[in-house]
Amino acid sequence: MEMRKIHGTALEVSKICLGSMNWGQQNSEAEAHEQLDYATTQGGVNFIDTAEIYPIPPDKTKQGATEHFIGTWLAKRGSGRSGKRNDLVIASKVAGIHHAPSMGTRDAMMGLTRKSILAAIDGTLTRLQTDYVDIYQIHAPDRGGNFWGVRGVEEVEDSDAPSIEETLGALGEIVKAGKARYIGISNETPWGTMEYLRLAREKGLPRVVTIQNQYSLLNRLFEIGLSEISLRENVGLLAYSPLDGGVLSGKYLGGAYPPGARHTLFDRNRRYNAPHLQPVIQAYADIANKHGLDYAQMALAFVNDRAFTTSNIIGCTSMVQLKNDIASADLQLSSDVIADIEKIHSVMPDMHA
Repeated sequence: MEMRKIHGTALEVSKICLGSMNWGQQNSEAEAHEQLDYATTQGGVNFIDTAEIYPIPPDKTKQGATEHFIGTWLAKRGSGRSGKRNDLVIASKVAGIHHAPSMGTRDAMMGLTRKSILAAIDGTLTRLQTDYVDIYQIHAPDRGGNFWGVRGVEEVEDSDAPSIEETLGALGEIVKAGKARYIGISNETPWGTMEYLRLAREKGLPRVVTIQNQYSLLNRLFEIGLSEISLRENVGLLAYSPLDGGVLSGKYLGGAYPPGARHTLFDRNRRYNAPHLQPVIQAYADIANKHGLDYAQMALAFVNDRAFTTSNIIGCTSMVQLKNDIASADLQLSSDVIADIEKIHSVMPDMHA
């Protein structure tokens, strides 16, 4: 497994990051531990991503279960509070106002305020049974903006939202206290990313080192604005939903809804598998078939090796999926495959947002 340096840090992370948002909803604690064991001992993965809001779909009665599962695994492994920890890179995320209705263990209605963030990190560390996270990320902006499928911003009304300066100041306190080594953002826009960088520079606050946004064959909006920022400012992309909720594995082709699959179980994020997407999903499947490639591995390999990608976050519900997805790290797409992908993208770009 290729390891990649996160610019401006002492961290080296695996090209593939193990995502965890299904654990506690579609996966049991034992299954989560099985995935963690395989990924870290046989898959070459050292990077684990989680969030206080997980599992997804959010559920007040289950909120925090995912971090708890990772914590019990760390304790069992001997890399919790009293054991070895430095061979892993663990990232988590603090929820804000958008996630507040689904929070069960703390009041997130105050948003990304100093008080809320300081309370959130303590809850995360308790559940993870560790003294620090390597990267602590803002899960999403409190302000309105063009993220989670929104294309543009028609008006700005954010007078009640905590300022980015207050948010970044709280993250600085967490870093100073040793509860997080570095900080990151997620679901951010070009404006928001540059505002974090500006405030860090002008106020002497920690600099964001990563941005966790969606990026896939079906959603390449990161390339517009954010990719240049990522490359010029050295803020590496941690790509999430690289298979668009499993759609780019091909399992929903032809209107199929396999038993136990995410879009079969949950009426959520239908934009990932909307009716108008079916022609482009099929077109990319045809490219994989043409070149004798596994569809999911092709889609992941495309994301893995973009110039701005630091790590690609996979999320699996079965060990078969996990092994197949991790193996994408060894796949290098030929120039012919890339050319075919670009032909499709040129006529059907960024379809699902």
